[in-house]
Amino acid sequence: MFDVFLKTLPFFALIGVGYGAAKSRFFPPEATAHLTKFVFYFALSAMLLRFSANLSFSDIFEPRLAAGYLWGTAVTYGIAMAVAFLRRTDASTAAIEAQCAAIGNTGFLGVPMLALLLGQEAIGPIILILSIDLVVFSSLLTIIVVGARGGQVGLRLLRTVGLGLLANPMIVAIAFGLGISASGLPVPEVANAFLETLGNAATPGALFAIGASLATKSAERLEIAAWLSFAKLILHPAFVAAGVYLFFPVDAYRASVAVSAAALPVAGNVFILAQHYGVAPQRVSASILISTTFSILTVSAVIATVATN
Repeated sequence: MFDVFLKTLPFFALIGVGYGAAKSRFFPPEATAHLTKFVFYFALSAMLLRFSANLSFSDIFEPRLAAGYLWGTAVTYGIAMAVAFLRRTDASTAAIEAQCAAIGNTGFLGVPMLALLLGQEAIGPIILILSIDLVVFSSLLTIIVVGARGGQVGLRLLRTVGLGLLANPMIVAIAFGLGISASGLPVPEVANAFLETLGNAATPGALFAIGASLATKSAERLEIAAWLSFAKLILHPAFVAAGVYLFFPVDAYRASVAVSAAALPVAGNVFILAQHYGVAPQRVSASILISTTFSILTVSAVIATVATN
């Protein structure tokens, strides 16, 4: 485990640098917002476009892996919602808490870190997992929140969900890349070089942006945030492990990628969604802060465990 910890340490050190720069006000909130936008719309999207354009659909989509990850994530999601309902929270808040418990920072942290730690072969499964998180569970959150507020679950809601997906550059980049791959046409060398150069900015930029954004997070409702962090860092990878090793078994390597991805801390875009809908943003903020801090140890432990199996 210590060897894995040393390999993950530079990634978390970059997060720490971003946190220190923002906390000291050397890097103001406006700069963090612009850096995040650059990574989200340009660098990370270029990385995902290059990866997906140079992979075949079969390299990315593996039905049993998708089923196993979906099973583990749905169970975690359901447990978090059940616990929220036991505390008599409303459906919107329960859905946001479930999102914290089951959706990890696969885009900003998982893509660069796991590809380097587990090898380039991990890219296909990571893209599949990221797509499931964005398409299935982000859509589910929208449906629950809008439905709970008295909105009609019909064509208008489906249009809202569809437009939300089309506005996400990561989804667009993956879909466009898969379209290029399916066409059978080779990606021009100059285009690959351009995407690689721009995509190389994703890793340091994303990690720095994570740290800088954490500096603005507040730790309120600690008991709930601690429970959601436990669910994300411990329960989610455990249930995904059950899914990919027991119920929908896949080869050991793909299973290790799925479990490692499930061990990542709460995704930053959950806070964006919470702010957008005005549902418990402080609770989400605290969950991101706590889960990211403890993931320095837990992610290393999970990767060390599954990588040796």
